[in-house]
Amino acid sequence: MPHMSARLWSYLTATIASTMKIGPVLNRMLGVRLRLHPTWAVAFILIIAMVVTEFPEAYPLWQRIILGIAASLLFFIAVGIREIILNFLAINRGIPLQRVTLFAIGGLPQIPKGDTRPLIELLMVTAGLLLNLMIAGTLYAVHSALVNTTNVIIDGIILWTAYLYFLLALFHFIPVFPLDGGRLLRVLLWKLTGDYDRATNIASWAGQGLGFLLIVWGILLLVLSRQWFNGLTLIFVGWVLYLAAAQSRRQTALREALQHIAARDMLSGESPIIATPQLTIGQLVRDCILVTGQRYFVVAEEGKLLGVITVSDIKKVPKKRWNHTKIGRVMTPAGQFRTASAQQSAASLLEQMDELGIKRMPVLEKDRVIGVISRDSLNRLKKTRVELGM
Repeated sequence: MPHMSARLWSYLTATIASTMKIGPVLNRMLGVRLRLHPTWAVAFILIIAMVVTEFPEAYPLWQRIILGIAASLLFFIAVGIREIILNFLAINRGIPLQRVTLFAIGGLPQIPKGDTRPLIELLMVTAGLLLNLMIAGTLYAVHSALVNTTNVIIDGIILWTAYLYFLLALFHFIPVFPLDGGRLLRVLLWKLTGDYDRATNIASWAGQGLGFLLIVWGILLLVLSRQWFNGLTLIFVGWVLYLAAAQSRRQTALREALQHIAARDMLSGESPIIATPQLTIGQLVRDCILVTGQRYFVVAEEGKLLGVITVSDIKKVPKKRWNHTKIGRVMTPAGQFRTASAQQSAASLLEQMDELGIKRMPVLEKDRVIGVISRDSLNRLKKTRVELGM
């Protein structure tokens, strides 16, 4: 491979390494869990294909492929930077972000219903639209500075990224959720109806509707005009918009379905399996784990919570020591994990579990353990109530 390609490949691998760290860095800096949506994989393929087919064929295929990969990574970084800035602004305005799903068209934050206001939403929408224009303008400014230099390859990367991001910036003005224009529509509907969930549902339905129309339009281009690239691009954009809007509606449905159900109401009539701290690991494994398959146990005495122990905790102890090691020495002590109150709503419980990335919580009533609630059971309840329209 020529010297220039080696330099490009070195630059590309460094860029890949840096982009892979965006999620953990955001989590450490702002305390926000960032989840990359799988639509990014398709976006990368489309951007690479666009650059390969549109860049002058005077350049070898391998160079155009590397250029496409670099452009897709730079586009990803630009979208990620926008999301980091927006999340920083949101936290500074007192909005406790829990989780952000980063789609190829931008981020979809999960915000507790009671922690935002129409004016704050309006400010965030305005900031998002301005950021889009500023990032696109910066990319075009860099391109203008490089256009008369000999860095044709680098200039090509910047130009394609600027073009793609400018299209994204224009796209966000469309008034459908979760685009910035759709968030503005939600603010207006929220002010008119006084109902945040209803406003979100209407704006999300608009997003799903537009996504469906774009998919149909793309299919028609493929079938009638044989415009393969334009058709596939429209189908992809419609698909991403449809998925993002649908996820927003599911979040709203979650709040509506679980808001008025208390943690106590979800516990079955059976008592939780409670272990005493004097029990050995060997006894717990033989009498409970190998019989019931349960992997999570509450450790308590006379109903008072002392800690929890899991199969993962047990596996840290050598098997030859199981019969001589009491679970009180291995358990995670109370105070080092979250617990739920009996009156806490199921909706807030699921939001907490998603935020912390945990699967179970002991439920306490007057400082006594009355059960254990799992994220799986909350999701099942949510799904069942949504299916029944309850």
